[in-house]
Amino acid sequence: MTFFHAFIYLLAAVISVPLAKRLGLGSVLGYLLAGIVIGPFGLRLVSTQGDDLMHVAEFGVVMMLFLIGLELRPAVLWQMRGPIVGLGGAQVVATAAAVAGVALWVGAAWQVAITVGFIVAMSSTAIVLQLLKEKGIARTSGGRAAFSVLLFQDIAVIPILALLPLLATFAPTGGGHATHNALSDLPGWQHGLLVLAAVAAVIFGGRFLLRPIFRYIAATDLREMFTALALLLVVGIALLMQQVGLSPALGAFLAGVVLAESEYRHQLETDIEPFKGLLLGLFFITVGAGIDFALIAGRPGTVAFLVAAVLVLKFAVLLLVSRYSRLEPTQRYLFAFALAQGGEFAFVLCSFATQNGVLTPDIANLLVASVALTMAAAPVLFTINDRLVQPRFASVIPDREPDDIDERDNPVIIAGVGRFGHIVARLMRLNGFGTTVLDHDADQVETLGRFGIKSYYGDATRLDLLRTAGAERARLFVVAIDHEEQALQIVDLVQENFPKLRILARATSRQHAYELLRRGVQDVYRETFGSALDLSVGALQALGMTQQRAVRAAQIFRKHDEESVREMANVDREDMNAYVSMARLHIANLESALAADRELEAEAERENRDLADHATTSQADGVSIPVRGDVTRGGAMT
Repeated sequence: MTFFHAFIYLLAAVISVPLAKRLGLGSVLGYLLAGIVIGPFGLRLVSTQGDDLMHVAEFGVVMMLFLIGLELRPAVLWQMRGPIVGLGGAQVVATAAAVAGVALWVGAAWQVAITVGFIVAMSSTAIVLQLLKEKGIARTSGGRAAFSVLLFQDIAVIPILALLPLLATFAPTGGGHATHNALSDLPGWQHGLLVLAAVAAVIFGGRFLLRPIFRYIAATDLREMFTALALLLVVGIALLMQQVGLSPALGAFLAGVVLAESEYRHQLETDIEPFKGLLLGLFFITVGAGIDFALIAGRPGTVAFLVAAVLVLKFAVLLLVSRYSRLEPTQRYLFAFALAQGGEFAFVLCSFATQNGVLTPDIANLLVASVALTMAAAPVLFTINDRLVQPRFASVIPDREPDDIDERDNPVIIAGVGRFGHIVARLMRLNGFGTTVLDHDADQVETLGRFGIKSYYGDATRLDLLRTAGAERARLFVVAIDHEEQALQIVDLVQENFPKLRILARATSRQHAYELLRRGVQDVYRETFGSALDLSVGALQALGMTQQRAVRAAQIFRKHDEESVREMANVDREDMNAYVSMARLHIANLESALAADRELEAEAERENRDLADHATTSQADGVSIPVRGDVTRGGAMT
């Protein structure tokens, strides 16, 4: 790749990705569109005929899987074995069978039908994980289920590659991009032993050999050498896996899992993350540039049918499989939309199948073009799920009739019984104050009911429900839900209809706290503020500070920060310069207050030492002098 090509790729990314993000389309679609624009069917600024660029780009996927592995300790991975094998296996087999059935129906040979089924069963690890991370839903139950299936698919590529040559129906073409090495000609049992040996080498080396090497490199105190070693590790493992016929990305993931408990894990993540991001972007651009629009224009009906068939069939199978995985309805649709597209392994499998005489070049080219289009559609599928599907579920939930409330004279009403509200409810009841708890999540109400925490299903934004709950007679109303807009709506409703009812509100962010304060709510509690201060006190003590000084520093911080929140809530949100200016002023005032307190503390310590020394000298001379009470517990020394 020349400097000109590098310039074009970077320029396309810098222009298209921010634009796509601003339009709410996500960075992945931005990269894909950039590839289409600069590719051979757009402005023709770059060409994808050579394999070198794609190999470099695919290395971004390898790095991504390595970083994911670093976040999964072996114990966590073992706990996921059920979803990986059960859910992943069900998805691959069911999708392959459904696609093969359609292929047989349109007249394909059974060997071709099975091959196409396995090719279409793959989904894009790079695109799906990137989109899940961008949207902050990677750790949801649907996101974890999607990751489990993707991991199984990476593993399933190995037996699929072994199966394809057995399905050959005509003479191999010898083309394609499949790799051939000296191990390819070995008997199956020898090849299998080498695969096991390679995996064992990665595990053994990661546990026993790499730590001393990392320690040695870290001792040199050369940051660039640690980065070089991290890259060498990923490249070496990818090369080893490729030589034995395994997925380089799978090998990198395995190495990451092995190193997940290493003390150098965070340093590895920091060093590799920038390379991963750039190379993943390059991968997405090459996918977009590689879409064969000439083939699409020549056979639009066939390509459209294939794209629609892939998306619809995979979506239906995924939705069916998810019904048996205990996912709630909203997460089932997230799971199905996330994995409905084809994947990058389809390119490898098509090439390998063509080389081994399983697919004709014509069929393989149609599949590659169709799969590429489904990958380009993946961000659109996520958008459909976010904007059209999930809101429907949110609107359906309140249709259930609210529970009959038989506690109408309690002094405290709590809206929301999640991780925040249930603590408030328990503490109130343990101290003899009755609470009426409302929540619009039926599952949460039923779950907490099993533990003896009584709550009622109902939407606290409904005035009739608040009246039924006794809002006219209650003394306190606690807003504990985590949905900012609904929380503000409840506050408005309570202030308008029950002006004497005191409101205590949970703020999920600083901006949310501003909105509550602007509405006149004086008792605003930021949900992470107190726990963050508690942790800070512990950290200061761990660094050698006395408990008294650490607690005092936290108290000063709390006082100044709460004052700054109340003052900055009145700043015009559109005037960013005024907001930043006031924020900098409060930061400076806080630093000055802490510095002044440290100086007073130091001065008091010096004065105490002087008095203590004077007292010791006077004792030696037979003179009794009173000393400050903070020198000894008794308050005086004689």
